[in-house]
Amino acid sequence: MLLHTYRSFDMELPTVDLREADYVILGLPYDGTTSYKPGARFGPALIRQATLNFESYILDYNVDIAELKIADAGDVSLPVNVEDAIRVAEETIRELREVNPNAIPIFLGGEHSMTYAPVKVLKPKSYVVFDAHLDLRDEYQGSRFNHACVARRISELGVKVAIFGVRSGTKEELIYAEENGIEWVHARDYSYEAFVDLVLSMPEPIYVSVDIDVFDASLVPETGTPEPGGLRFWDVVEALEWVSERKDVIAFDIMEVSGDKLGNITALTAGKLLFHVLGMLGEFR
Repeated sequence: MLLHTYRSFDMELPTVDLREADYVILGLPYDGTTSYKPGARFGPALIRQATLNFESYILDYNVDIAELKIADAGDVSLPVNVEDAIRVAEETIRELREVNPNAIPIFLGGEHSMTYAPVKVLKPKSYVVFDAHLDLRDEYQGSRFNHACVARRISELGVKVAIFGVRSGTKEELIYAEENGIEWVHARDYSYEAFVDLVLSMPEPIYVSVDIDVFDASLVPETGTPEPGGLRFWDVVEALEWVSERKDVIAFDIMEVSGDKLGNITALTAGKLLFHVLGMLGEFR
């Protein structure tokens, strides 16, 4: 175990020692700045438990992820204060990289505010995110590290940002995006071709983030800020397949899963997505 981590649910997958892994799962259970529906602190445990429902053999790729070298590093014990939580997450991710610098990490959350930590540590050149919201506010509810500010904080690190599936934002966020070269695609205009056209020229390596609220609210009712009118499951999977095969992806995350009941629809959607991410990594990496 890493210094700040603990165990929650275990997936029904054979796992290997962290030093031997090609892929490492790490939970970031936090909801300290949640502004509508709380419960994202339970996200990593909910996702892991939901995967008990799924076969490890992924039909789409002819890959049995039980045969991959996967380590589960547990969940990070995060303080309530968001800036302290980010600091502890950064320390843990640095420790993870020291133990195994070659493994691809997959982070489970948890509030989207926590994505700032792995991006800051891993230093990608591009940040590709699926999200119902722009998350480009300078501050929200008294915090510059609120979940509604994460894409802006990441852009300020000098990382190229592209956002897909958007259907919520403010006029000020649109102005910031235009002034800072941040490209985004509305959910109504989303297509596989639009994704490829935009990401094709983005510099590598790339960090890929999926805020679970990018999906239509009927698929993900248990999330911090659900929005109707979102993407289909296969819209996102198809795009992740392309970027996994064609680009140098340094890490993935699946964020904003919440709820207070095991087996909820949102967790099942996220768990299935996690298994597909592992399957496509096994196929394309």
